[in-house]
Amino acid sequence: MSDEKREGAQIQIRDLHKSFGEHKVLRGVDLDIERGKINIIIGGSGQGKSVLMKHLMGLLKPDRGQILVDGEDIVPLDDYALNRVRRKFGMLFQYAALFDSLTVGENVAYPLVEHTKMPKVEVEKRVIEQLASLGLKNVEKKFPAELSGGMRKRVGLARALILKPEILLYDEPTTGLDPVATKNVDDMIRDISKDTGVTSVVISHDMASTFRLADRVSMLYEGKIVVSGTAKEFLRTDNETVRNFVEVSGAVEMPARGAQ
Repeated sequence: MSDEKREGAQIQIRDLHKSFGEHKVLRGVDLDIERGKINIIIGGSGQGKSVLMKHLMGLLKPDRGQILVDGEDIVPLDDYALNRVRRKFGMLFQYAALFDSLTVGENVAYPLVEHTKMPKVEVEKRVIEQLASLGLKNVEKKFPAELSGGMRKRVGLARALILKPEILLYDEPTTGLDPVATKNVDDMIRDISKDTGVTSVVISHDMASTFRLADRVSMLYEGKIVVSGTAKEFLRTDNETVRNFVEVSGAVEMPARGAQ
């Protein structure tokens, strides 16, 4: 893909509400996910980050609100139409979510087998190429249990990329990894964004990773986005909740209030 990327929001979330019984999780989320950028959503545990991500793929229906993907509201779509939109998405789950009973090659091939009629020989070729592009060679016959945590993440990412999605969702991609493996995953996310132009949406509470990677940062707090902007804009906020969250992490030094 060329370096030229279409500008603007690929996903627009407007006044999104979701409750489970009496528990209100999303209370009017408004957020733009910028096309071709690394968009990171931060927030404490239990603030609804994963619930928000499930809405993006149509796995949950909101109580009210809109989710526009390339201008199309996916909220009223039926399952057939939703499956068409979901083909635009790839997903890297928190712990890679690989099938333990399948080999690495079979795990990565799974989306191609399920969603295409590609010949077996072509599937195997695509799988080997995708794994190699992520620095994984000669692992097709191994099982997930034989791999390190960082390697499992790479295999999960290879599976997420195999259908060439336009949008990649990452759910806490560095959870459970040591600092070296964390930086490797960060580098991978950045390289994939640069090389493919894919729109990246990362759910995270890792502040060091967030400010190493993000083109845009948004914070979800008490069911709403309280601050959203470029990494520099985000760090200049006077919002007390955001400042406390970032400062307590110790990963990034916040500029003084009012600093330009």
